[in-house]
Amino acid sequence: MSIFGDLMNTATGGTGTTNPAGLGHPGLVNALLGLLGNRQTGGVGGLVQLFEQQGLGHLVQSWIGTGQNQPVTPQQVESALGHGRLASLAQEAGIPQGQASSILASVLPGLIDHLTPNGTVDHNLIEQGINVLRGRMA
Repeated sequence: MSIFGDLMNTATGGTGTTNPAGLGHPGLVNALLGLLGNRQTGGVGGLVQLFEQQGLGHLVQSWIGTGQNQPVTPQQVESALGHGRLASLAQEAGIPQGQASSILASVLPGLIDHLTPNGTVDHNLIEQGINVLRGRMA
C-alpha cells in the first residue's frame, strides 16, 4: 500500500472508508486536516509548538521520529490544542467536544507519523497527503 493509502487508513481508522467502530470521524479528520494544512496557523510545525508549550513535546516528537509512537490522552489533546481550538474543530465536525478529543487522541499519533515518514516535516509531502485525504473523504 502507498503512503497515502496508509495515511487514509490511519485518518479514518482502518479501511479507507468511514470506520463503523468510530476510531476515525471524517468530519473531524477533515477539520484537523484544515488545521494541519494551514500555514498561517503553522501547520504541523504549529501543532508541534502547541504540544511543546504544554510540556508534551516528547509525545509529538515520537510521532514525527522514526521510532514507536507514544500515545496521547484526550486530556493532553485538549491541553495542547486549547479549549477554543478543540471546540471549533468539534463544532466543524458536528460532534461533542469530549468525543472530538477522544478521536483526536486515537488518530493524531498515526496521522502525524504518516505525514512525516522520514522523521522530518516536509511541507510539500504534507500538502500532497492532505489533498489526497480530502479528495477521498469528499
